[in-house]
Amino acid sequence: MGVHSAFDVAIIGSGPGGYRAAVLAAERGLRAAIVESHTWGGTCLNRGCVPKKAWHHTAQLIAQARCFARRGVQGELRADLAQAWHHQRHVVQTVRAGYTEYLARLGVKRFDGRARFADVRRLALDSGAEIAARYIIIATGSRPIFPDALPLTPERIISTDELFDRLPPPGKRVAVTGSGVIGAEFAFILAMLGLEVAWICRSRPLARARFSAAALRTLAQELERQGVYARTGARVAGAEIGADGVTLTLEDGTHLQADWVLAAAGRRPNSDGLGLAEVGIAVDADGFIRTDPHQRTSLPHVFAIGDVANREMSANQALAQAAVAIDNIVAPASRRHDPLAVPFLVYSALVAGRLGHTEEEIEDQGREPAVGHAAFEVNPRALGQDDTAGFVRLLADHDSGELLGAEIVGAEAGELINLVAQAYGRADALARLAALRYNHPARAEEIGNAVEALATKWGLAEKVFGAPTE
Repeated sequence: MGVHSAFDVAIIGSGPGGYRAAVLAAERGLRAAIVESHTWGGTCLNRGCVPKKAWHHTAQLIAQARCFARRGVQGELRADLAQAWHHQRHVVQTVRAGYTEYLARLGVKRFDGRARFADVRRLALDSGAEIAARYIIIATGSRPIFPDALPLTPERIISTDELFDRLPPPGKRVAVTGSGVIGAEFAFILAMLGLEVAWICRSRPLARARFSAAALRTLAQELERQGVYARTGARVAGAEIGADGVTLTLEDGTHLQADWVLAAAGRRPNSDGLGLAEVGIAVDADGFIRTDPHQRTSLPHVFAIGDVANREMSANQALAQAAVAIDNIVAPASRRHDPLAVPFLVYSALVAGRLGHTEEEIEDQGREPAVGHAAFEVNPRALGQDDTAGFVRLLADHDSGELLGAEIVGAEAGELINLVAQAYGRADALARLAALRYNHPARAEEIGNAVEALATKWGLAEKVFGAPTE
């Protein structure tokens, strides 16, 4: 099919990072091409954040039903897992249609197929086509890991990829394995959608997610309130597939019966099959592409973003890195990526969000953390919603008043953390947060209350309540 006319930038992968990079490139006047080997939109749109949040909202509605009677709402809710699946599929299809239409309107050239480096500036597609570009962005995402003890088995042992691609397997007994984000989210979601969930965790849920002990404790309490319990210290040693389901054998010799298993053991980067070694692009021992703070690989005109280059593996990181990559294509070395400035969220029985450093990390730097805390338990809006669990927690340097970290746990935390993220990284971040105007009553007011508590308790009033710089 020959070589297509040269582009300014060619992007491999159409997930949130790749899509955002293509949009930003076109909006900056660059001729952009994007290649997708599977479904347009990548994991986030088709098998991740978008459909998961649709299911999570449904799960929250069911969880909130415990408060209906005292609010004067009579009746019971009944979960319909199949209909919930069809609803999220409709959401995905609607978003995907708008997504591809927007790329077309911007003039981004789309290619279907698997891409591989033919040389340092050309991509060969399995269709026979080739794409030449001055700059290349690798945004190939990641794929689920299946441990040897839990091999992928259709209708019996699946990952979230299969869960969103097809109707859930039959049966009400599901075992969710994994103590990370996916396990914590789907143990709650599936339980609210009417399944009997056995949640098997080798370690304490979200132990590696850098949340505070208070956040993890609050989340565990809310999960237990909804009847979701983590079986910690357990690891699957083997699985036997039978006509009536799956028998899991744990390392301690006990057995557990399930109709099907959702394996949430993590994901690995999709860096293989791209011909990276042949053109001199370095990867680490786990397959992540090595990048500098500008998102450049070992070839300065090739960038890598998202799951393939970031161990946190979140759409939020991919979106932020896309902007960094395009800025550095337009103006080389003009912008660096700060992963700590990007919000990290978990959508479970509670929504938990964080950014920046933890208290322990601040102390390890030899700095004294000042803590500002405000709970939702007395917030008028939260009381009116019968949903008072959670808090806002801000961390600052005791001497300079610099905002170093934030944590928001509770309803709407995914929206509230954005307010803090806009100020984070500025020298006058706390002053900016203190100067915000809020609707009343609102959960967002607790951000201001946490700032005031921090300023009062730690003697930072002069730094906090001084006028923010322009």
